[in-house]
Parts: sequence; C-alpha cells; structure tokens
Amino acid sequence: MEKRHPDVIFCLAAANSSVVRGRLPCLILRGKWWGYVEKLYLCNLIILFLQVETKYIFVTGGVVSSLGKGIISASLACLLKARGYRVTIQKFDPYINIDPGTLNPYEHGECYVTVDGHEADLDLGHYERFTNVQTTRANNVTTGRIYQSVIDKERRGDYLGKTVQIIPHITDEIKRNVKMLGNTGQFDFVITEIGGTVGDIESLPFLESVRQLRWELEENALCIHLTYVPYLHAAKELKTKPTQHSVKQLQQLGIQPDVLVLRTEKDIPASMRKKIAQFCNVAPGAVVQSIDCSTIYEVPLMMHEQHLDEIVLRKMNVTPHGEPHMAPWFKFIDKIKSAEKSVTIGLVGKYVELQDAYKSINESLFQAATYNDRKLDLRYIHSEKVTEANVGELLQDMDGVIIAPGFGQRGIEGKFVALQWCREHDVPTFGICLGMQCMVIEFARNVLGYKDANSTEMNPSTPHNVIDLMEEQKSISNMGGTMRLGAYDCTLHPDSRVAKAYGSIQIKERHRHRFEFNNDYRSRFEEAGMRCVGENPSTHLVEVVELPEKRWFVGTQYHPEYSSTVLNPHPLFVDFVRAAIAYKEEKAAK
Repeated sequence: MEKRHPDVIFCLAAANSSVVRGRLPCLILRGKWWGYVEKLYLCNLIILFLQVETKYIFVTGGVVSSLGKGIISASLACLLKARGYRVTIQKFDPYINIDPGTLNPYEHGECYVTVDGHEADLDLGHYERFTNVQTTRANNVTTGRIYQSVIDKERRGDYLGKTVQIIPHITDEIKRNVKMLGNTGQFDFVITEIGGTVGDIESLPFLESVRQLRWELEENALCIHLTYVPYLHAAKELKTKPTQHSVKQLQQLGIQPDVLVLRTEKDIPASMRKKIAQFCNVAPGAVVQSIDCSTIYEVPLMMHEQHLDEIVLRKMNVTPHGEPHMAPWFKFIDKIKSAEKSVTIGLVGKYVELQDAYKSINESLFQAATYNDRKLDLRYIHSEKVTEANVGELLQDMDGVIIAPGFGQRGIEGKFVALQWCREHDVPTFGICLGMQCMVIEFARNVLGYKDANSTEMNPSTPHNVIDLMEEQKSISNMGGTMRLGAYDCTLHPDSRVAKAYGSIQIKERHRHRFEFNNDYRSRFEEAGMRCVGENPSTHLVEVVELPEKRWFVGTQYHPEYSSTVLNPHPLFVDFVRAAIAYKEEKAAK
C-alpha cells in the first residue's frame, strides 16, 4: 500500500462541536481523496480527546411564585439538547418534607414518580416531557433531605465533634447535591432550578450555596433570574419596579444574575428592556421576555427566537454553531395549530379543583390528541358529585372517560357509578392506578354479584377483598413503607388490546400504590369477561385488566402518564384517544 500522509488539523477552537462533546476531536483531512476509505493510512491519524467540564446553570425566581421557572428550565434544556449537548435538570425545593410523597395534591399539585422510585416535584414531569431524558432521585432535593443527611452525618460523628451550622455544613451538603449529577461525567450542562421566590426565608441556604458555587465554578456557572413585569390595567402601563427590587434582593445575597427572563402578559418594548438591564446591571442583550402563549410547548421556540440558548452558551465561553435541531418540535407545534376537530374527554377525580393535581395526565392527553390531529376538550368531573341520578347528564357528551388515580375513601363511590355507566354504555374508558382498582371493584359488585366487594384500603373488613395488600406488606406501618414505587417489568398477553397499542409484550412502567389486585379472585374475573392481560413476571401481580368486548375499556395498575413526552407520546394514551375519536364519529353518524 502506498503510504500517504494527509495533513490532519485538529479543530481545537470548535470545543463545543458535537464530535468533541462525544469526547472525540473534530478532524479535517487535507490532501488527495483516494476514493476508497480502506486506502487511508489510518495509523497516521492521532486521536485527541478533549475533556469538557460540566457547566452549571442556576434558575431563580422573583416577585411571585408560579411564574414558570420549571418551563423556562425545561425549555433551555430542550434547546441545548437539540444542539447535541447532554443536559439534565434538577429541582431544589425549600420545604422541609423529605419528598412530596405525603403531601396532599392541594398543597403541591401532582406527585411525580421517577424511574428509580423517587416521589418528586411535578416540575420533573416538565423536564422529562421537554427533554425526553429520564430523571432520578438525584434530580429532586428538598430542604428536608438536606437536613436529614446532615443530621445523620452528625449522629455518625462525621463532623468530629464540630458545631454543625448552616454555613458550612448545610451549604456544603447542598453544593454536594448540586454537583452530584455533574460529577458523573454524563452531562455537559446541569440546570438547577431553585424553588420558591427570592426573599423567602426557606430558600436562603440554597441561594447562599449558589453564591458560593458562582465563585468556585467561575465561568462554568451562570445564573438566570425569572421575574415578573406586571401590567396595570387602570394605568395601562407595564411596571418594571418589581423586577428591579427582585434583582436587588438577589444582589444583596451576593448573586448577580447573568440573564433576566421577564414574564409578562404584554409585549415589553425594547426601550423598557434596556431600562431594566441598566437598573439591574445586566447586559441589554441578556434580557429576554416570556410572554403568555397558547401552549407551554411554544416556550422553547419563543426562547430560541430571542437567542436565549446562544446567550447562555456565549456567557459560558462556548461558541454556538448552527441552529438547534428542532424539526420534530416544530412538527408537533404545527399539529397543535392545524387541528380543527376536537375530542372530548371527561376526567373523573376528587382533586379536579386543582388541575395541577393531574398534570401528567392532562399533558399526556394533550399530546395524544395532538398526534391524533385533534384539539383536546378536557372536562373535569368531581367524583364526589357523581350520583346515579346525574351520571348520564355528566357523561353523555364525553367521547372518552379517564378514571383518575388517588388515595382514600373520599369520592370513591362516584367513580364506581361513573364506571358502571361507562361500561354499560360502552364508552371508551381508561382507569389509572386507583382508577383500575375501581374498575375491578365495580365489576365485582355489578357483574360478579359481590355487592360488598371493596378494597381493604376503603373497608378493611370487607368479605370480598378484590383489592388488597400483599401478605408481606401487612406488617409494615411506616407511611410509604408499603408503596410500590418506580419502574417495574410487565408482560402483556400477546392478543390484548394493550399489547397491540404498545407493539410489544414486554414493557416497563412506573408505579405508585400500596394495594394490588387480589389474585385469589383472578379466575372468577376472567370467566366473567374481565381479562388480566398484564402481569409482573416476577411476582405475577396483575398490572393490566381489560374488557375485550368493549370499544376500549382498560385499567392499568401503573401510571403511563409519567412516561409520555412531546416527542414520544405514550402509546396507551394515543390508542385511547384514537378510540374516543372513533366513538365520536360513530355517534355523529347515527
């Protein structure tokens, strides 16, 4: 073989290229191209590995809560990931609960569950839906967990008898958790959302930790401050003073924000954004607005239009190249805007006054409707208000019905009434977790004839405990100790509707429940027509039930909504909405 030595130029300046981020250099070959790759004298190519340090982005909020720090964090992560970076997001919550698992949904909205079984803040659901990246226990930390860890260390004697204080012990523990994901070497960017509002006493240790990390990490740390610019209708003016005061509070804590994101209902003129920049000591080009839009899924595109991703990269000494690959996202938005027909879904639950209590279900239905080229008309129906007298009036206009998850006795009888009506009128119905258990109980009462059938959660002395704790769980008394949490394997019956929807018989889904289908009754249910079509391969616990003779009547013990994302909508929700659309068209044709 003729030995030729092409010039090799290592593009060291392109340190943020997708090739380099994969730990390989960007190579440009000069010289003659011989036409056949096998003739290249590969021994002359020197492979240079460039190690890129993890960069940390902190997102804080000011003026009021509920501005959407989670959406901004998820949107930025979405854009960085679309540029080829490896990104994760974590949420630090200032409340003293160890996790939100024991919180009433009215207190904090939905409790989200990660694949490793951590009960987490609902913002982690946004993170996964926007980035398609699964989160774990490390992505959500509370004040309670920080203090618990420090106290455990003190009891073990790890501090060698020193006085344990907020600084340095609490702040060091916070910083350790902040850098935990970055230290794995799996991420180029770690975005950390600090819960609460600047000025809250609860969040002070977290903000102090951010201040310290800004100095320790130098150019590898950046702070984005999300704040509010209100519009006073009486004066017909936007007011910047709340934002100025919020930034000053942050500066008093020793943190100078690098980027400001302004939440607003009205467009903020460039001159006003420049004024805010001057008062807040921020570069004019680093002030962007987040105006109200029709769907949260437009926020990444709106942020990119204002170059938020490029601003962040440049401020962290990374040169942005090209545009993020957002074609699938644009396609999803186009589907949202082009949908003309609607599908009406009724959600029967006991927390419907607070829509965030069912956030993942809402978003899963929205995504499924969008991919079915429909607008979602979601109707909330309070299960406590459903009776035999009004159930027909409440459900007759529904194309499909979701029986929501939950815990406890309140509102349970209304779910039974709704399920009986849906089953007898053959309305597409989807029961999730407790909703699946309610399907089983209703069927036992009204088909098998066990009028007093129940779950031992609702009636511990029921003679027909079709839903019960597993025997080994009955001696456990700690709250959460009997919970089945996280992702578990499930084997589906090959000819079931569920298996056809998944396109597979081996799946893995997330759980959050204590009680299980009682296998002692399994044969009686199947003989009467309710098939147990999914089970855990190790424990043989029933995971999925369905009524094959109905249009679509499926209950899952697991929570499929936790796995549905913008780019990968959950197949069960897509199939359920498709069945609801078919039912609607069938009704219209009559």
